[in-house]
Amino acid sequence: MSFLIRKKLSDIPESIYPVMTDLAVKYNAINLAQGFPGYRADEELLKLVDKYILLGKNQYAPIMGVLELRTNLANKISEIYGRVYNPGTEICITAGATQGIFTAVSAIVNKDDEVIIIDPAFESYEPVVKFNGGKVKRSPLKSETFEIDWKDIQSKVTDKTRMLIINTPQNPTGKVFSIEDIQNLRKIVSNTNIIVLSDEVYEHIVFDGKKHESISKYPDLAERSILVYSLGKTYHITGWRLGYVCAPEELMKEFVRAHQYQVYSVSTPLQYAVSEYLLLKEKYLELSQFFQEKRDFFLKCLKGSKFVPLECSGSYFQLLNYSSISNENDVDFAIRLTKENKVASIPISVFYEDKRQSHLLRFCFAKDLEDLERGAEKLHKF
Repeated sequence: MSFLIRKKLSDIPESIYPVMTDLAVKYNAINLAQGFPGYRADEELLKLVDKYILLGKNQYAPIMGVLELRTNLANKISEIYGRVYNPGTEICITAGATQGIFTAVSAIVNKDDEVIIIDPAFESYEPVVKFNGGKVKRSPLKSETFEIDWKDIQSKVTDKTRMLIINTPQNPTGKVFSIEDIQNLRKIVSNTNIIVLSDEVYEHIVFDGKKHESISKYPDLAERSILVYSLGKTYHITGWRLGYVCAPEELMKEFVRAHQYQVYSVSTPLQYAVSEYLLLKEKYLELSQFFQEKRDFFLKCLKGSKFVPLECSGSYFQLLNYSSISNENDVDFAIRLTKENKVASIPISVFYEDKRQSHLLRFCFAKDLEDLERGAEKLHKF
């Protein structure tokens, strides 16, 4: 090339997801790496897409999304969490949760603003902060329990702290917020200008009788929070790229100001289809049980292997410790596991700023039981 490209995110490594998925394809491995369901979406939902395409719902949707969908989402949130969001001014449909996160940060974070991220963190958080000129401060979870170190977070708060990003249920650890976490969060952000970005994409995937502590349940927190959700995770349609964001009106105005130039609007027939499907409440209310059965089946199949499972209270990811098998770093071990044993996973070090080694791999159990059983059989070969 005869011209210079000034690389904006040169210090951000390539995403691990396509790397491991490509390896899974190349070596014909069972893909328990990337977090997408390994089974078809509900036929009833697919038929609704056909219905609305044939009804002519094929042009641009309103910038904030189809009002019927936003209204049904507002009703759902009110029924479950008690928070009343105005569907006309406080809910926006996005092209997946990742776009919601990108737009929220873009709307709020300015050059040299500080954003606190809890490690290990979903890989999209840091790049979008840096893309918008912000500075990232990382606060690692406690190494043995994956509990949040609220004292450490407090120590990182300054006058420049603009945003705190939280994630519950948490990817990759599977931890869920407790009432104590909510109280600690309140203490930190009260009497500050900090905006909370709450990533709640696994809201309906919580196990063993635990409850999802949505920020929307707490009025004082909800008033300063942007909440991000995923319809793709809830309805097994990750490829449709459908999510939504909720925020009080003044915050939503800033969100939409950025959203209109990043996406403009999201697929119209898909929005209408999901809107009607939302009326079938059992489809999301029974999701925790659906995935808990998959988690328990996977753990049962692993029993007796050298992999040691950690507690998973939410999401559809299971962490396994392989320290009794190998001292390899987790990236190398994950690659070898894919090539030689034909099971793909995600190494946990990539979620940390310092790439710390804890001999943990993340496995997605949102798969057919047959694939989970075959994957576990291959893991027993160590």
